[in-house]
Amino acid sequence: MVGTRSALLLLREALYGATRFDEFARRVGITDAVAAARLKELVGAGILEKRPYREPGQRARSEYHLTDRGRALLPVLLALWQWGDTLQERPPLEVVDADGAPVRVAVLSAHGEDLSLEDLHVRRAQPR
Repeated sequence: MVGTRSALLLLREALYGATRFDEFARRVGITDAVAAARLKELVGAGILEKRPYREPGQRARSEYHLTDRGRALLPVLLALWQWGDTLQERPPLEVVDADGAPVRVAVLSAHGEDLSLEDLHVRRAQPR
């Protein structure tokens, strides 16, 4: 659902607050055709939803908003952002909380302890 570069960039822009087609296409730097195709896929996957709006004197158009499913991708997108920041000497942007403190994504145990790759094991899920 989000495996293409353009889909990830569109989701990034949705997190930044973009809602209108022209914002997405311009900010991401993709053609209208690619933007339309990806937005349609993201709507079809339930990650974005379309909401109608109308500017005075204009025809009705659609805005795109993150759904709960789309908002649930926040930790994934922030983790990719955080990883990308490690590749730069001085990242151009940072994510902070309401107090201005840096935010980071971590893998935590049920007890809240930071875990490394060596701490993890994969097993079949237990029946619920």
